[in-house]
Amino acid sequence: MVKFWLGIIILLISFKGSTQTIERDIVFDIYTQGKLTAVFYDADGNSLDSISANLLADDIARVTGHRPTVKPEKKEIHESAILIGSVTSNFIKKNLQDSPKTEFLAQKESYLLQASKDKKQLIIAGTDARGTAYGVFSISKKLGVNPWYWWADVPVEKKEELKINVQTFYSKEPSVSYRGIFLNDEDWGLQPWAANNFETETKDIGPKTYEQIFELLLRLNANTIWPAMHPSTKAFFYYPRNPEIAKKYHIVVGSSHAEPMLRNNVDEWDKEKMGSFNYKTNKENVYNYWETRVKEAEKMDAIYTIGMRGVHDSGMEGVSSKEEAVAVLNDVINDQRFLIKKYINKEVSAVPQAFTVYKEVLDLYKNGLEIPDDITLVWTDDNYGYIRSLSNAEERKRTGGGGVYYHASYWGRPHDYLWLSTTHPSLIREEMMKAYNLNNKEIWILNVGDVKPAEYNTQLFLDMAYNAEKFRDPSYVEEHQQEFYATIFGADLAKSIGEVQNRYYKLAFERKPEFMGWSQTEPTTSIHQTAYKTLSYGDEVQQRINAYGDIEEKVDLIEEKLPENLKSTYFQLVKYPVKASAAINKKFLYRDKSLTYAKQFRKSAHKYKDLSYNSYKDIVELTKTYNQISNGKWNGIMDMKPRRLPVFDKPEIDLSDVYYKQLAGIVVEDTLTTETGIDKLPTFYVNNFASYFIDIYLKAANNAQWKFNSLPEWVKVSKSSGKLNEDDLEERVYVTIDWKAWRTAGKPLSEIIKIEMNGREKKIQINVSNKYASIPEDSFTEKNGVAMVYAHSYLKNKASEKIKWNKIEGLGHSGAVMQVESFESLPILNYKEASVLEYEFYTETVTDKATLLITALPTHPLTTNGDVRIAVQWNDDPIEIIDFKTKGRSETWKQNVLSNKAIKEVEVAIKAFGKQTLKIYSVDAGVCLDYFILKTNTNTVPYKLMSETKNN
Repeated sequence: MVKFWLGIIILLISFKGSTQTIERDIVFDIYTQGKLTAVFYDADGNSLDSISANLLADDIARVTGHRPTVKPEKKEIHESAILIGSVTSNFIKKNLQDSPKTEFLAQKESYLLQASKDKKQLIIAGTDARGTAYGVFSISKKLGVNPWYWWADVPVEKKEELKINVQTFYSKEPSVSYRGIFLNDEDWGLQPWAANNFETETKDIGPKTYEQIFELLLRLNANTIWPAMHPSTKAFFYYPRNPEIAKKYHIVVGSSHAEPMLRNNVDEWDKEKMGSFNYKTNKENVYNYWETRVKEAEKMDAIYTIGMRGVHDSGMEGVSSKEEAVAVLNDVINDQRFLIKKYINKEVSAVPQAFTVYKEVLDLYKNGLEIPDDITLVWTDDNYGYIRSLSNAEERKRTGGGGVYYHASYWGRPHDYLWLSTTHPSLIREEMMKAYNLNNKEIWILNVGDVKPAEYNTQLFLDMAYNAEKFRDPSYVEEHQQEFYATIFGADLAKSIGEVQNRYYKLAFERKPEFMGWSQTEPTTSIHQTAYKTLSYGDEVQQRINAYGDIEEKVDLIEEKLPENLKSTYFQLVKYPVKASAAINKKFLYRDKSLTYAKQFRKSAHKYKDLSYNSYKDIVELTKTYNQISNGKWNGIMDMKPRRLPVFDKPEIDLSDVYYKQLAGIVVEDTLTTETGIDKLPTFYVNNFASYFIDIYLKAANNAQWKFNSLPEWVKVSKSSGKLNEDDLEERVYVTIDWKAWRTAGKPLSEIIKIEMNGREKKIQINVSNKYASIPEDSFTEKNGVAMVYAHSYLKNKASEKIKWNKIEGLGHSGAVMQVESFESLPILNYKEASVLEYEFYTETVTDKATLLITALPTHPLTTNGDVRIAVQWNDDPIEIIDFKTKGRSETWKQNVLSNKAIKEVEVAIKAFGKQTLKIYSVDAGVCLDYFILKTNTNTVPYKLMSETKNN
């Protein structure tokens, strides 16, 4: 948010990356002392010049309350004015100070900002129509009009006067040629909202809606749309004004991977009239169907999707083998290019064409399908943020280049995520910059679902596509996020909001809100208890509840500081996503507690059942509020149950079979017992400040009193006595060790403590281990059968000439992953040439059946025939290669993407107490290591990332 003084806004139009500047600023008055400058656009220019000029006038009116006159003009202007047009037009050239450099004129979608030669005009001139528009909207942003002013109701601060300090500025050419979004799975948000609220005249996503979307795209420096295409929505070309408006706004129209030749098969292919969508048996009708559309689109700026799949996101009909499918597709592609040559451009290579290597098509491509060199190969993620493959060295030489179709929203197996937008920004950056670095920068399309609530991830993706160089440093993501919120809520709150959002994305990276039912779809399965543990590892369930509670509290505190006119925007961008995500998590986590505690006959099981149901009601109320904000503007856009999947249902918790046979109970963390049957807490390690809990709870009794008897001085408890009743059904007591008192007591290695409750006594054993007393502080140690080390906590990182392990901040469960770079390098199977990470563990268990769990991000091979391998060496054992690569939609892949983890187990032997060495050798580029767990017992490991097990 721009800071103002005395109601006057003075903006310095000076950007990084300019190629030329003048020595001093020129102050240009837009609105001062009641005088308002005019806006002129080239009368001989294109339609977008007029649209941009009028939108700029609207933006000035939003700031000042006064709208400038907007006029087309040809002649030289001498009055104070803003001039808009092509940099090569006579209208602009007459007023320019200097002729632009030749290299600038050769750039696509670029603009210059300059004071005119008589210093009275501000010139905004582009190398093409979109370049001019981007220049206009760069001014709008500087005026304080956010690109999301309409789509997120970002208010504009009113000012009494408006001036601009102008320096000459030349923009760079965008990093990616075609940058845009795919409206998809719109059945529960965008379509019903448009049909029943915003665009009731068409009762659909039609020209009125698309005009708002096209304006947003231009304000975000984007240029491409893949229109909505689900059965709920009519085809883009069904409404004649849709393509007309696209032409006026100079938006490039494409179509999804399943829709060749700008067709919407779901809405437009009539099987009863046209027959099967089968190019073997019904070639004439399919060909005519495509030909009709190509004729219609003759004068459109378009990208033609080449190839053929089924009618709707399915395999091609009528083929029985990969070989047959390849032969048919080769025929299809030849015919499609003939149509383009016949109706669009005889030089077919001059027309943008895309072949999306998606799902089964990837297999066909690998089995000999020949794609003409000028067609762009559009690679895809696996629907969950991990790109399946990218261009290899030969493919990078193609004149058509490469691109990426990426998901921020998805319908399909193993589970949808259509409700909230939670893909981690650092993952988007890592995957898309990987694509960029491998020269896949011709087309970038983001599946945004309904646009809302994917506002930030849309901005991030399109900003990266426009200026990728800024994102080379992984840490820029955090800066970008804070800038996004600063322009809306002000710099003072941006850091706090950014911290909330970082935590929101991190919690969702651990498990997306839509995945909390541990259910799947296609086929749809029922919900299950989560993998978070209630009675182990410090109570993972409660830790996650607390983590969400913490950011919810921060959300409320920030909201209290906001002026009223920002609260709707805040609700849309921050409050609803955070609170709704927290509520669905609590719905399932409280359900877990209820079911777990019911097995222990706790009265509190009923309390957690109520809390689970209340969390469901919170989602209902939050969603109701969303659809009422901004005076009902967004009524219908937010649905809390897309596809009506089980994960969204009211929780069902049956406690009818719970019978209370005892009055009260006591249970220890991990529910461990000694050989003699005495409960025991997990072992404490000397000088480690761990705490473990004891739960004391009511069963059949209405009340109870409890207390610890004769605790030794070195055993500390959070509470030594208490009462339970109908208001306080349970008490969690934390046990810690006072190590100074422990030494004074003679360093005992075990102790029995006793809890008395209603006349009955419970014995609990305390064990202490001093096996690590002499090892270096902060060493990684095995504790209670587990050692945890983050991949970035290496002892040594030995780089080779060809490849290196690079730390990627902000990514992964541990907060930073180790990635093998450079991406162009070939696999290294000679370990002497590999880059090596080395780690040390200290262990207390001797066993030949220990398990090393190596966790990486579930990335895919960089190229179609690649792997995702590393080599592992435990102590002096032989080096073993492991591969994180998965096949298709295997169960392993499903679990990987649901948890954002690829886990490989290596059996290792621990032959002696003390130091163990782990070496990880680079093999394939792109591998992202996250953390290691060494397990020496048969217990399950935590689902949530635990802290590193250090000797401190």
